[in-house]
Amino acid sequence: MNCDRIQLLLNGYIDGELDLVSSLDIDAHLQTCAACSSHYGLLSSLQAATSDRSFYHPAPPHLEKQIRATLRKAGPGSPAWFPFSVNWFAPSAFLVACLLFMVGFLARGLFISSMGTSLAQQVQMAHVRSLMADHLMDVASTDQHTVKPWFDGKLDFAPPVTDLAVHGFPLIGGRLDYLAGRPVAALVYQRNKHYINVFVWPTSDQPAGPQNSSDNGYNIFHWNQSGMTFWAVSDVSSEDLLTFVQFFQNSL
Repeated sequence: MNCDRIQLLLNGYIDGELDLVSSLDIDAHLQTCAACSSHYGLLSSLQAATSDRSFYHPAPPHLEKQIRATLRKAGPGSPAWFPFSVNWFAPSAFLVACLLFMVGFLARGLFISSMGTSLAQQVQMAHVRSLMADHLMDVASTDQHTVKPWFDGKLDFAPPVTDLAVHGFPLIGGRLDYLAGRPVAALVYQRNKHYINVFVWPTSDQPAGPQNSSDNGYNIFHWNQSGMTFWAVSDVSSEDLLTFVQFFQNSL
């Protein structure tokens, strides 16, 4: 794909609406193209800004009844149905404006909801991409004192790295990845013949316990701790992945 095609598809990519092959192509392109990565970062920032629910104010319970009654009286032939040509101080026009405002907030709510699933899908695709593209690790080591320093100078934060081999989840390496509009650390663990990716980056959100989801045979756990957000994804069972997450949390 060329840059023009990539930028046309970025909105669908961010919303998780593209097929896996197209998403992987865009992933690969963003790793090498600074212009498209910058454009992606701007779109991601805009998406994050619109997710601030502090701007939302619920409508009073009686408003729906008033709007319905006004629209029944107005009818399709009434000027009240043409909001740009009416007196906005008239009660019926004001209620129509409120209706349009409510519809806008509903659409915004659906957009915000899709964002939550979009990030989980990005995490899942990053995990799949690391396995398909034979790029599971940039630094291969079972020594946390080798993996942690490798990230120095490559990220604007120091990711916590711990080896859980004693619990059956050995650290095997790490790499750089790109999620949520920014470079992130990816820590790689193994469980028998299965791989676990743990994506880490800073957050200002309050600490929160693990929340899980699953899709297409992959399990995902997400939590916030010690000023970082963590996303663990693997095709191991949900029980095994939760056990891993608990050991990981206790090691921090």
